[in-house]
Amino acid sequence: MRRADRLFRIVEFLKARQRAVTAERLATELEVSVRTIYRDIADLGAANVPIVGEAGVGYVLDRDYTVRPLVFDIEELDALALGAKMVGSWGDPDIARAASRAIDKITAVLPSTLREEVLQTALFSPPSKARVPIKVDFSALRRAIRMRRKVHFRYDSLQGKQSERTVRPLCLAFFGPVWLLAGWCESRHDFRNFRLDLMSDLTITDDRFADEKGKRLGDYRKQEQERARLRKEYG
Repeated sequence: MRRADRLFRIVEFLKARQRAVTAERLATELEVSVRTIYRDIADLGAANVPIVGEAGVGYVLDRDYTVRPLVFDIEELDALALGAKMVGSWGDPDIARAASRAIDKITAVLPSTLREEVLQTALFSPPSKARVPIKVDFSALRRAIRMRRKVHFRYDSLQGKQSERTVRPLCLAFFGPVWLLAGWCESRHDFRNFRLDLMSDLTITDDRFADEKGKRLGDYRKQEQERARLRKEYG
């Protein structure tokens, strides 16, 4: 990676995060030494890029700082184009159309040589018979997560048990060909994962939920990471 590209990537990485990022994390992300990151941060500061922090603590970029217009290389464009096609094959119709519009906007401002590369890409993600039918409104679930509204639905487990659930929806995750809803289950008082293809009679309630310690997405992720660590350690 060219030094200029690396400096821009550091700014991008910090801009996308609200918490301090350590030099070690940046070094791992960019595959360089921590010493190189220290030099790059110093150079960015000398160029009046408002990065606050210090070695050993972490760095934060001023949220009001404006990054220069995006410039993609062909590998990044391939990744975006393939991602959009995968969304079209495995996501809901609304987000598939949004992905297509995003690619159109990107290609519209690309230099002609790069535009042709994107249009003639050899990467595809065709529809698959393995796709599992979903009866609930995928788009409504996405909006419920964004608006922090509790959802109510019927759940038919793989063991044939039926239940009614009220859940704080936290995220949607794709484990091909299955989509999962992760959330805080009000009846179980714990985090639960629900397969969308086993859900029915979905209602987006008017009951909004606030961040509450122990019930947040970050808490869920920590729990899953700990479970993965234990499985790896104890088999």
